[in-house]
Parts: sequence; structure tokens; C-alpha cells
Amino acid sequence: MMRKVIIYILLIISAFLITFPVLYAVSASFMTTQEINRGALLPSSISFDNYVRAFTSVPLFHFLMNSFIVAFGVMVAQLIICSLAAYAIVFIPFKGAKVMFFLFVSTLLIPWEAAFLTNYITILDFGWVDTYTGLMVPFFATAFGIFLMRQQFMTLPKELWESAQMEGCSHFRFFLSFAMPLSKPILSALGIFAFLTTWNMYLWPLLLTNNDDVRTVQIGLKMMISAETGTNWNVVMAGVVMVLLPTLILLVLGLSHLKRGLTQGAIKG
Repeated sequence: MMRKVIIYILLIISAFLITFPVLYAVSASFMTTQEINRGALLPSSISFDNYVRAFTSVPLFHFLMNSFIVAFGVMVAQLIICSLAAYAIVFIPFKGAKVMFFLFVSTLLIPWEAAFLTNYITILDFGWVDTYTGLMVPFFATAFGIFLMRQQFMTLPKELWESAQMEGCSHFRFFLSFAMPLSKPILSALGIFAFLTTWNMYLWPLLLTNNDDVRTVQIGLKMMISAETGTNWNVVMAGVVMVLLPTLILLVLGLSHLKRGLTQGAIKG
């Protein structure tokens, strides 16, 4: 009994330490500048003035919509492209399938920064600077997504595909009617992962956008920080909370799908 009490106490302490930055950001978003400067942990009163200033100091709502468009577009594209690629590797035998899959997986060892310049030059040549297309296309397919979907499709019984073949089922119909419906948990996991990863991108949108038309919310937060005129950190924290809110809602609603999806395809390789 005492051992369980100690474990629960340690878990509560660990959870508090992990969530403290988020809790402090929420608290600081209601503080005044004087309260933040003197290191207060809790606001003396609750006021939404900082949130109003956050939306008026920069076009934060426009940036939020840009981030949602980009993140949602990348999420949908990854679900389609990665699942199709993984399906071809598993269910359509062709020479060099294992080698191709190995090449896909090996790209996970290459840091994104190593291909940063070549991707930028390609986007520049296509004239996609300052466009949603340029922000999204380089992330339409990932080795991680293909690997995840391939592991899931490997768990589907081959007898199911053989039975479908005997009934005259085409690859495309089998993909839509059997493979995808049976892979809902891992599709949810991949979708959540793709959305959150794209939502939190900073370096690529910073390099690719030169005006506010397609800038994402992460760039908008940076615009709130000014070394020349001074930074109102309470306003910045209000902006941070607004950026965190969609991701927190998505995690809370999809956490069970995320856990089940990431573990479901790991039983067969």
C-alpha cells in the first residue's frame, strides 16, 4: 500500500513538472506586465485584455487560419499518399519492393536540415514562394508515415486479400473497402501526428514566407517579440495559449486513437 502511495505521489509531482510551463503560460496570459516582472505565479484578477491585444497587435486570427489550412492539407495528403505507397509495397508484388522500402526508411536517418536548401531551391524554381502549395508539398509524404502504414497493412491477413481476389475485387476496391476501414486507429494516429508536426513548424514557414498573406501562427508569435520596443510577455503568453489550444483539444480527443494506432502495427514486421 505504501509503495503505491509513493508511486502516485511521484507521478503527480512528475505530471506537475511536465505541465508547469503550460500552466504558467495560461496564468501569465491573465497577468499584468508588473506582475510578470516581479515573478508572480498567479494573476491578481482575471481579465481577457491580453487576448484582445494579442489579436490586435498582429493578425493572429489570419495566422491561425493559415496554420490550420497548411496542417489540415498536409494531414489529408499524408493519409492518402502514405497509405497508397504502403499498400503497394505490401499487396502489389514487384521487383525491388524491399529495396525501395529500405530506401524509404533509411531517409529517416537524414536530418531535415540536410535537405533544407535543395527543397527551398526546388520550391523557388516552381515559383511557390509565399504560397500554401510551397508550405505543404514537401511534407505530403514522409518515410515515417509509409513505415507506419506498411506495418499496419502487414498485420492484415493474406487470406482476406486472396478471398477478395476470388470474388473479383480489384486492388483499389480492396484498398477502400477493406484495408482502410481496418486501419482506422493507425490512420487516426498518423493524422494527429501529421497535423501536430505541421502546426508546430517554424523554420520552413520562416524561410518560405515574406508577407502576412500565408504566414503561419508560429511566425506570428515571433512577430510579437520585439527587442527594440520591448516585449509584453503577458500578451505573448496569451498568443501562446491560443496556439496551444487547438493542439491540446486534438490530443485530448485523439489520445486513445494515438496510443492504439502507434502500437497496433508493431506486432509484425
